[in-house]
Amino acid sequence: MGTVTIGVSIAVPEPHGSLLQERRAGFGDAAAHGIPTHVTLLPPTEVDSADLPAVEAHLTEVAAAGRPFTMRLSGTGTFRPLSPVVYVRVVEGAEACTWLQTRIRDASGPVARELQFPYHPHVTVAHGIEDAAMDRAFEALADYEAEWPCTGFALYEQGADQVWRKLREFAFGGRTVVPPQAAHVDRGTLPTR
Repeated sequence: MGTVTIGVSIAVPEPHGSLLQERRAGFGDAAAHGIPTHVTLLPPTEVDSADLPAVEAHLTEVAAAGRPFTMRLSGTGTFRPLSPVVYVRVVEGAEACTWLQTRIRDASGPVARELQFPYHPHVTVAHGIEDAAMDRAFEALADYEAEWPCTGFALYEQGADQVWRKLREFAFGGRTVVPPQAAHVDRGTLPTR
């Protein structure tokens, strides 16, 4: 069956998600329109296609143990010079995100993995672009604020076109939702490596 690249994240809801995605594109980040605005819980991870049911079962268990929490974004930060990223800061909800990502990557689970950098919940608004554009992103969103009730997270798959598409949502308390577009995807046409 091959492998797929998956990720798990908390989507930034509308109107905030589209606004930040458009701003990211406006700063010159060519990847902006292929990446829904999000807070990462599991970074891009390659898994065997045959393991997706086990991954979904694991995520269902993690979500069942989770509870809704307030997510609040405020201002900007950067990982430069270690990594060429400017982000909007998670100022409320970071502890819950950390708890979730630890359980998702649990050593006994199907997506156990080490991280390249220590976990730091954030919303990327510029990545790998020229320094002047990174500076503009940092300054332009310095006063940005958003808040919403976080009620779950989602599993995404990266296509051959580098676009991330939602496969399933996992609501806290264990309710799983299949988005309409994912229900119509022919799994045979998804990329394998």
